[in-house]
Parts: sequence; structure tokens; C-alpha cells
Amino acid sequence: MINKLRILAVDDNSISLATIEQALKRDYEVTPLNSGTRAIQYLKRERPDLILLDIQMSGKDGIETLREIREMKSCKEIPVIMLTSKQDKSAVLESSKLGIYDYVLKPFDAQDLHERIDRVLKR
Repeated sequence: MINKLRILAVDDNSISLATIEQALKRDYEVTPLNSGTRAIQYLKRERPDLILLDIQMSGKDGIETLREIREMKSCKEIPVIMLTSKQDKSAVLESSKLGIYDYVLKPFDAQDLHERIDRVLKR
């Protein structure tokens, strides 16, 4: 069996997480987590190949979570794609400053998301 690339999907909306997992599970090993805090805990133990991160989450939002990820020595280089319904220019700017690879708006097209992930992972 071929080892699939591992993607961490972080979103506090269970429907969004299920949609992401459904769209990607054939080609990737997807770990869905419903909070930024859980994502940070997971990243202390595991190193996924890519992170899909929502911005608008209760508790620790995606920007705050991304800041913490970038401060973790073992996670600095993990590519992050923001996958969010937030169309705010300041959120895009702030995410960009923290080194995201792409910014995808929800609702997303599964084929488009696949292509963007493939592009990032082939860099």
C-alpha cells in the first residue's frame, strides 16, 4: 500500500470538516480536528504534510492558531492553506504575513481544492 500524504483539517464546523474529509479521503490521509487548541496539541506529536485551516473558529481563531504553528520549530515549514468563508482583506493580509501558501473560499469546489493542494505539495 502506498503511503498517502497527510493533511490536517482544522475547522470548528463539523459539516465543513466532513465535507473536506469526504472530498480528500480517497487521495490523502485526512485528520479532522474541530479547534485550534486541538490542532496545536496534535502538532506537538505529529507532522502532517499540509494543514487546511479555517479562520473563523470559536475560542482560538485560525490566525491565532497559525501564529502558534509558525512559532513551533517543527512546524514552521508545513504548508498551510486557509480554507474559510471569511472574505476580509485584512484576514488575507494577516494570513499572508504568516506564510500561507493559498487562500480558498468556502464553499469550495472539490476539484479546485485538490488542484491547489497538489500545487502546494509539489513545490
